[in-house]
Amino acid sequence: MAALAGTVGLAALFPASGTSARVAGVACDLAVAVLFFLYGARLSTRETLAGLRHLRLHGLVLAATFVLFPLLGVATALLTPVPLTGQLHTGVLFLCLAPSTVQSSVALTGAAGGNVPAAICAGTYSSLAGLVITPLLAAWLLGSHTALSADGLLRIGLQLLAPFLLGQLLRPWLGGPLSRHKRVLTPVDRGSILLVVYTAFSAAVSQGIWGLATPLALLGLLAVLLALLAAALAATGLGARLLGLDRSATIAAVLCGSQKSLANGLPMATVLFGAQAGLLVLPLMLYHQLQLIVGTVLAGRWSRAPTAAAPGPVPAALTGPDAPPAPG
Repeated sequence: MAALAGTVGLAALFPASGTSARVAGVACDLAVAVLFFLYGARLSTRETLAGLRHLRLHGLVLAATFVLFPLLGVATALLTPVPLTGQLHTGVLFLCLAPSTVQSSVALTGAAGGNVPAAICAGTYSSLAGLVITPLLAAWLLGSHTALSADGLLRIGLQLLAPFLLGQLLRPWLGGPLSRHKRVLTPVDRGSILLVVYTAFSAAVSQGIWGLATPLALLGLLAVLLALLAAALAATGLGARLLGLDRSATIAAVLCGSQKSLANGLPMATVLFGAQAGLLVLPLMLYHQLQLIVGTVLAGRWSRAPTAAAPGPVPAALTGPDAPPAPG
């Protein structure tokens, strides 16, 4: 959180421009490719296939991520009491199209006493599906805001999917060393994300982001994001009950189905939106912080609840007192 805030501040004070902006853009493209290569090299195909037995849970998470969220995103244009600027609303829509996360949902599921293996697989399937579904939904719902064309699809394939598949092919040789040196690779993961943030916000500052993101617009954005999170938590909790999931699977479904991936979403935004990505990724960055805060509160409450009891009503938890191996 502190590193993200510091990177945004650095971009605000010292934005890359001219030659430095071109260098930062090339470095950003390379960092994204390395990031997805490492995702592929770390992902165990055998464990991923073994997790298919939780079909109801995975179906619920995918439906929440790629059906419920896009519908909620479209609804924000009609239901938001404080109108958002065009770019902020486009950013909210993109947030709703991004895949679920693995790191935070798995950590929170474990802390809450939920089904961790199912959470790993659910987040992984969402991330893999997002490589295809997110760009297609963006082309459909965002239209002219994206640079998605035949060339855009080729760029997504070369920059995201090809490195991921190459990592999968090389996993038999790289999987072991990567697992043994997770701490060494953590700065690579986080550094890549921070570079994407710096490059995107540098471009946004050059385009006059502070004139568009007024205090009133930011307050409206925060209200929209809180409403999205509350609706996703309530819907996934209800869906888990209707599907008859046990307590541990319900926890995994709620935490995976309500979260969005910053690590996958930011690189996708730079590919889809190019130099326009700066302000458009602000909703995703804010939502990521909100989901961590609310998820931590929920995990704490559920961990103290009797084991036999199912998680209580999710919306009430919003007002109550109260990094693993794959993409997220």
